Amino acid sequence: MQVQNLASSDQWDRVKRELRNELGDDIFSNWFGRVKHEETTGDSVRLSVPTRFLKNWIQSNYEKQLIGLWKREQVDIKRVELTVRGALRPRQINGGQAPKAITARRISGRPAPFSSTPQFGTLTNTAAIPCLADTGEEAAAEFLNGAALNPKLTFETFAEGASNSLACAAVRQMAAGHEGTLNMLYIHSATGIGKTHLLQAAAFEARKTGRQVAYLSAEFFMYHLVPALRTPAFPVLRQAMKSIDLLLVDDLQFLHGKQGQEEFSKTLELLMEAPSQVIMAADRTPEELGTLGQSLCSRIQTGEVVGIQATDYALRHEILRKRTASARRTHPSFTVPDEVTDYIARYVIASARDLEGALNRLFAHNQLTKQPVTMELAEKTLHDLVRIGEPRSIKVEEIQQVVCKHYSVTKADLLSSCRARTLVRPRQIAMYIAKVVTGRSLPEIGRRFGNRDHTTVLHAVRKIEGMVKKDKVLAQEIELLKRLIHT
Repeated sequence: MQVQNLASSDQWDRVKRELRNELGDDIFSNWFGRVKHEETTGDSVRLSVPTRFLKNWIQSNYEKQLIGLWKREQVDIKRVELTVRGALRPRQINGGQAPKAITARRISGRPAPFSSTPQFGTLTNTAAIPCLADTGEEAAAEFLNGAALNPKLTFETFAEGASNSLACAAVRQMAAGHEGTLNMLYIHSATGIGKTHLLQAAAFEARKTGRQVAYLSAEFFMYHLVPALRTPAFPVLRQAMKSIDLLLVDDLQFLHGKQGQEEFSKTLELLMEAPSQVIMAADRTPEELGTLGQSLCSRIQTGEVVGIQATDYALRHEILRKRTASARRTHPSFTVPDEVTDYIARYVIASARDLEGALNRLFAHNQLTKQPVTMELAEKTLHDLVRIGEPRSIKVEEIQQVVCKHYSVTKADLLSSCRARTLVRPRQIAMYIAKVVTGRSLPEIGRRFGNRDHTTVLHAVRKIEGMVKKDKVLAQEIELLKRLIHT
């Protein structure tokens, strides 16, 4: 049995390599990064995943692909079973029960217009914001109302691509409140990539179904919830929390201080008992949020942790298309030529916010001057946003594709353990270029080349460096490959 398990483990490693080749690094890491092989018995393979959400998604979208790849390893395989490593408590959204009794309006005993709620999304002058602890009823009403939402940030206006598909799918399912979905989701990405858009879209969608939603910022906890701890308002506020179906917390990186951490942890525990769902967003992973403390970090990691990667050209193009279509609904005469859209998508690469800013500039110029949008106008107006001539973010996968095509080898061969001379040289060149143009660490590059040790990558880099100094033809060949990668 031990020999069989070892053999199955090798088979799973090969299946994963094929999946990575077929799906690409981003999609593979999102969906299969935490899938584990448990056992192979007879005609069945059993894999495990950390959450039910991942299980359902993989079964719906990749089950046939998995079976096909396993059949290449073992022809008698007929099915792939997925199990959840940690059991999730089933959700009961409505489920025939009456909606929760506590709402913002019913707590106060009088109408509490949602439109008049103060905005707590960005706090610049905390002294000017009314204290939530004046009375328990007012505190609870403010908490349930939460921060005002931007009506433009909906799922309809969100551009989905390979870099954010997992986060988008998870948020959509939680917003819909389907039974058996996630209880806790943590999204992390750089600024301006779409976290806030997703959270606000979830708030809009969940409220359509009549669920109680609270969309808050970490500052809200720091400047309003924590001060209320020592006031008579707090028991009523805690009771109000039990009425929440979906809690959305943005910019979690701003939560700091031991008291804030402890209170946030208590709030999560209370919401998990409701039962309720929580979606959090921050600009880094839970482990990198050192101010959270080990206990709270561990608590967050019991849920699903999803990263959103930087936008690629296709996604930037889709974002521009959606924003342009939105502008045309109110200003039908506003048009952006394809060459201008292509120009912006290629060279305005810092963030999705910069893309929208670029389009807003063109729109404003068009409306004020009544001049059409042209390439000349775009180049003149957006010169400070474009990154022409600056090195763009190169993926190791792109380098591998270019090298494989140039030397007529397959990516599977490049990542294999084969030591044939026809493969060793292209592999070493690809590792060398990856180190030179991506700035990634040696261990990370090694992982992208079939989980090789960092010393193997170091040897390849030094080997090619020495050869380039002596072999002008090889030096020219590598420069050509670099140009192909940057195009």
